[in-house]
Amino acid sequence: MLPDEYRTIDFFTEDALPAPRMTPAEAELIAAEHLGLTARAQALGSQQDANFLLHADDGTPAAILKIANPAFGTVEVEAQDAAADLVASACPELRIATVLRRPDGSPRRTTVDTENGPALARLLRHLPGGTLSGPRHLSSGTVAGMGTIAGKVSTALRDFRHPGLDRVLQWDPQHADRVVAKLAGHIDEPDRRTAVRTATAEAWAHVRKLAAALPVQAVHLDLTDDNLIRHPDSRPPMPDGVIDFGDVTTSWAVGELAVSLSSMLHHDGMEPHHVLPAVRAFHAVRPLSSEEAEAVWPLVVLRAAVLVASGRHQAAVDEDNVYAKAALDREWRIFEQATSLPLPVMIHLIGHATGMADVPARTAQADAPARPLLRDLATDDITLLDLSTDADSWDHGAWMDAGTEARLVASAFADGAAAVATRYAQARLTRTPALSAVSTATVPTGIDLWLGRDAVVQAPAAGEVLAAAPGHVELTHGAQTLSLSFPRTVQPVVTAGAAVQVGDDIAHLGSDASVHVALRHADGPAAPRLVRPEYAAGWLALTADPAPLLGLPADSDRTRGSDLLDRRDAAFAPVQEHYYANPPRIERGWRHHLLSTDGRAYLDIVNNVTPLGHAHPRVEQAVSRQLRRLNTNSRFHYASVVEFTERLAALLPDPLDTVFLVNSGSEAVDLGLRLAIGASGRHDVVALREAYHGWTYASDAVSTSLQDNPNALATRPSWVHTVDSPNSYRGRHRGPDAVRYAPEAVAVIDELAAAGHPAGAFIGETFYGNAGGVALPDGYLAQVYAAVRRHGGLAVADEVQVGYGRLGHWFWGFEQQQAVPDIVCVAKAMGNGHPLGAVITSRAVADRYRDQGYFFSSTGGSPVSSIVGLTVLDTLRDEDLQGNAARVGGHLKSRLETLADRYGIIGAVHGSGLYLGLELVRDRAGLEPATEETAELCDRMLDLGVIVQPTGDHLNILKIKPPLCIDTTAADFFADMLDLALTQLGHSR
Repeated sequence: MLPDEYRTIDFFTEDALPAPRMTPAEAELIAAEHLGLTARAQALGSQQDANFLLHADDGTPAAILKIANPAFGTVEVEAQDAAADLVASACPELRIATVLRRPDGSPRRTTVDTENGPALARLLRHLPGGTLSGPRHLSSGTVAGMGTIAGKVSTALRDFRHPGLDRVLQWDPQHADRVVAKLAGHIDEPDRRTAVRTATAEAWAHVRKLAAALPVQAVHLDLTDDNLIRHPDSRPPMPDGVIDFGDVTTSWAVGELAVSLSSMLHHDGMEPHHVLPAVRAFHAVRPLSSEEAEAVWPLVVLRAAVLVASGRHQAAVDEDNVYAKAALDREWRIFEQATSLPLPVMIHLIGHATGMADVPARTAQADAPARPLLRDLATDDITLLDLSTDADSWDHGAWMDAGTEARLVASAFADGAAAVATRYAQARLTRTPALSAVSTATVPTGIDLWLGRDAVVQAPAAGEVLAAAPGHVELTHGAQTLSLSFPRTVQPVVTAGAAVQVGDDIAHLGSDASVHVALRHADGPAAPRLVRPEYAAGWLALTADPAPLLGLPADSDRTRGSDLLDRRDAAFAPVQEHYYANPPRIERGWRHHLLSTDGRAYLDIVNNVTPLGHAHPRVEQAVSRQLRRLNTNSRFHYASVVEFTERLAALLPDPLDTVFLVNSGSEAVDLGLRLAIGASGRHDVVALREAYHGWTYASDAVSTSLQDNPNALATRPSWVHTVDSPNSYRGRHRGPDAVRYAPEAVAVIDELAAAGHPAGAFIGETFYGNAGGVALPDGYLAQVYAAVRRHGGLAVADEVQVGYGRLGHWFWGFEQQQAVPDIVCVAKAMGNGHPLGAVITSRAVADRYRDQGYFFSSTGGSPVSSIVGLTVLDTLRDEDLQGNAARVGGHLKSRLETLADRYGIIGAVHGSGLYLGLELVRDRAGLEPATEETAELCDRMLDLGVIVQPTGDHLNILKIKPPLCIDTTAADFFADMLDLALTQLGHSR
């Protein structure tokens, strides 16, 4: 027998591998007497080793004491340390838990006695930051970071050789089938034991076919959430450290990725599709072969099965191992998630994610049949039913109505159709709930057909009947299986096992019957009729479009539009950014809902552009009617521009009675400034800091938001003078001290006048929108307006964001301040998405504009724009949307304040009505902005069906400004999803 130092583990010769039993006091003694480190020991969990964190006298972490399982020989530990050193050298950007060394370069290592024999103890580098373990949801960035590290470690170890790698580990996927066979008996529950064995058999059969083509190399084999260390300052957590090389061995290289993926599946809210960023990231660093890509998910399943069986075994043989017992539930969740979809579906989904899918971009389809599936039914007799987001049938929210599909079918029959068919792979909006935390199954894997007259189903080609029962027939169709489902009252005229020839009768259907037609790979799983969009690529790769069997054209390119974002970036100036790194494609809206082409409904929490709600019928009908009649510029004489400006002026106090119409908020602010400067004869302007007013020259000049322009304050023209943002929450003066802002602003205005530069205008939002809906201190505008007027200037109110009833209790923001401006700028809400803006002032100020020439806007005040403006005002009144803003907004604010009591990250709930802001901070005393956490929260909320975005100079405030038609049910859904997301992301209650 070889000496112990050359011995390596063979798991199958061991009865059990209990972790060494060692107390913290014993660990401290080992560290002091054998390794030269006096420290306080804190026990850490481990499956089979004993680990301790050693603290120096001042409490700072000094090192990790690792006592290997006595079953592991010296040469194995040497291999682990050598592998760690190699990765540290090859990847200096990563932190690696290497062995600590003495001055002579030798490892700080010793042999200690345990109850199971001598074991090696050594000191390893401690990596601060903490692991990724625990239930916290992993963001896509974190998941991708895990995949990147796995790829880098795999690349670094590719050529590593060492005699200590010649081991037989229970964690090595090459032995997974044997491990499960040995340990599955320890799974007490019969149903779970059977599930583990069945999944293992299927996954192993798949891997075995690929094994010869899978590269073998040195692998870490435990790059899990337990062993990847987050950067101490990263938010959300991003890994940059690797610990625990205890499982280093020689195995399939792709196992490195599979092990990492499996560890993600137990985290809150994680599903199989959430791990795809890690697959892409790994593939970008260390490209997978097609065989490896195909093996990834079977290896994930095998890892999950081994975890369950090994965990039960370890808990049985090592009863005091708290770490092993605590892992049992999460190990089962990993297994449940790994096996939640058929193996072929995940194999194809990973192939699609890596660009190596063996299914071409063009949709697989049935070959042209020798005979059509339905006898004597011509193509022209069949009406195709469009149930996609683009269908006109869904106007006015019809997608939400129960029975809509039946109504559309009946309408098609009334128009003379003999049959009505749906489309394969086209997401159906009829299956979309308005509010849902997860996507629903909307993508069809076959075709539904309704008949308006009797029909005979016939064999489209020669084949064999695989199954026949009331309401169902399956038969071979070349290399595919054709599945037909009818009402259960339909009895097929064929029997299972029978051969059929072209044109043989299969079933006779009455005029009110329906049939579901599906084609799948003969060796593939039966597909659900509808699948969730995240998994559609995997399911559709196993099916084919049956349209040709009915004489219909196949939708030959289901990837159409997949490059739309790239095309946008190529043609649309990138500075015009889009929400989200990977945004859903939104092509329809209704009220406070936005609908993607995948058939997912999102609650819209950001759209103050559409106060009436998306696609309001009154606006649509009014615009359509006016476009049929006239649309020209406002120099023509017509009634609507008069009626609209009269209505608008009537909403403002005296002397604001004269209206200019433009196309946007930027134009309104620009014009408002020009009016003030022209009327006052003074060119200097005072503006608030941290504000955004627009993109035109003048409106941009007074915009000082650092998020919109990081150099805003340094690049202001000389005629713009700024005063402090009167933010009572995080400004210089907070709480009761916020009353100091107004006198300070007045002092600046007075100083400008004393210096010979009296301000011609003061401009500010009347309710601080860019800061997340922070109300101005009481009396602020009255004092500042009085000061600027005292020196001959005018007060310009920017109501673009908050005006038009959004605040609930006030139609205009300046009403909250009990101050009347000289010029009001308004837009956004005026047109419910139509480009419309206005400036309202006194006749005296308006007349002074003639000193600068004349004013004209081609489409500002056009007949269509005027009609839109009138319709919006009518609807705001008739539907009491300002009242709704007060009622629902008050309810929502109360819900948010309750969440603030439970989550320390919520610093404040700002705002009024349906202009609210939820400010997130890392500590409530110092108010450090939680910028990265806010971005992560917005991404998680999107996954939960809510569109919400950050605002403020630090992008740490959720801007909550939904359409004013939002109801209490939707407001509660938003609050509930926010509660769920904050919990899943690990924010303390």
